[in-house]
Amino acid sequence: MTLSQTVFLLFLNIGIWFIIHLSISISLLFLPKDLFIKNVVFQVLFKAHKWEKNGQLYDSAFLVKSWKDKVPDGASLFNLGYMKKQLPSTKKKDMEEFIMETKRAELTHWLIMLLAPAFFLWNPLWAAWINIIYALCSNVPFIMIQRYNRPRLERIQRLKIKRIDNRLS
Repeated sequence: MTLSQTVFLLFLNIGIWFIIHLSISISLLFLPKDLFIKNVVFQVLFKAHKWEKNGQLYDSAFLVKSWKDKVPDGASLFNLGYMKKQLPSTKKKDMEEFIMETKRAELTHWLIMLLAPAFFLWNPLWAAWINIIYALCSNVPFIMIQRYNRPRLERIQRLKIKRIDNRLS
């Protein structure tokens, strides 16, 4: 492979990744919020598993808490969607919206990763594997952040509801 072919391939892959990231991110903004809350498939996908220890696994094994606020939020990069850098308030509506948006963000990164094998179609084997590594490195950390944050937010939400129910009793 010549240098010019390698450079062309590099720019082709960068362009395709940019289109994939942007098109999936934007198209998921149009999915109704109820889908993330009521859809059975999504409920299974976004369910916290026991082995995740309510998200604590991601901090104990990968120190997520120490770096999660340092990675860019796609919504703020492109000024699209819901910014997840900080919870606007602990009001019920804001909590529900934030939790739902963690699901949208997680789904976005899963779908982007699922397209990585397509890079084997036009790349030599070594370049396709580089794209697989890129897909993992650019998406898994964001999935871990969502899976770390969401159980904590859901716990806070449950505690607030319990407190309100206790006051009404």
